[in-house]
Amino acid sequence: MAESDINATAAALLGLLHEGPMTGGQLMALAEQRLGRFWSMTRSQVYRELPALAEKGYVRPGKPGPRASQPYSITAAGKRAFQRWLAETPSRDALRNSVALRFCFGSMLTPAQLKELQEYAIEYHNQELAMAREQAREAKKEGDDFAVAALDFAINYNKAALSWLKTVPVK
Repeated sequence: MAESDINATAAALLGLLHEGPMTGGQLMALAEQRLGRFWSMTRSQVYRELPALAEKGYVRPGKPGPRASQPYSITAAGKRAFQRWLAETPSRDALRNSVALRFCFGSMLTPAQLKELQEYAIEYHNQELAMAREQAREAKKEGDDFAVAALDFAINYNKAALSWLKTVPVK
């Protein structure tokens, strides 16, 4: 199988551009809406990837609009690159959880700081769980079984985080 020459963030942008031309801001908003429960992207990543994709011929910049916003559309070469990326064996996930990292150094925190960190994380994961469940219900109504499957990952991740947070020693 041929390997693509794009990273996962670039691939996500190409996947979103299948819906039609969009500016970086529009892509960021759609990424947050469609992918945000299980894949994060920063604004700087989006704006770094778009010119790189244009240089490779995978996207075509359109005419700049208000406030220098520029729409991009996917090219045939971009669609082929995206298909190559989809067919690749996925890379290993990089696990990065800033709350777990802080708890790793919990002996350097006061009991009040530990409790505050735990409470913050519980609130965050409860909110994410609720949003993922709502998006999954909507995707199910629309008959998008693939979105439902991806959102099931987000639902189970947040459930696991909440379960783990109950076991963290906060003294």
